[in-house]
Amino acid sequence: MATANPRPRPQIMKLTDAAADRVREIIARSEKPVVGLRIGVKNGGCAGMEYTMEWAEDQKPFDEVVEDKGVKVLVDAKAMMFLLGTEMDFQSSTLKSGFVFNNPNQVSACGCGESVQLKPAT
Repeated sequence: MATANPRPRPQIMKLTDAAADRVREIIARSEKPVVGLRIGVKNGGCAGMEYTMEWAEDQKPFDEVVEDKGVKVLVDAKAMMFLLGTEMDFQSSTLKSGFVFNNPNQVSACGCGESVQLKPAT
């Protein structure tokens, strides 16, 4: 009896070239060894949720590993349903620079841009 091939899992997130370049730059300057960037969400801010980012020194058992453009991103298990289909970008202007999440699950954002309202992916 032949075993069925498992259906490929969708990639939770993608990175733009600018985001991948910026993550690589920062990792190269890190004083501690890191395995990648951990991304998640938490309750907070005036719109209800905030994106979180931290350097991952190790991979947690339930992290979803996304490797894109030579960069490893670890998505916190609690955030997967909120981040499905998200593109992470890095934008820089005269007044501000930072990572931007283009998330199809975002319902709204606060006026200052620090928090968002997210719905789980369907």
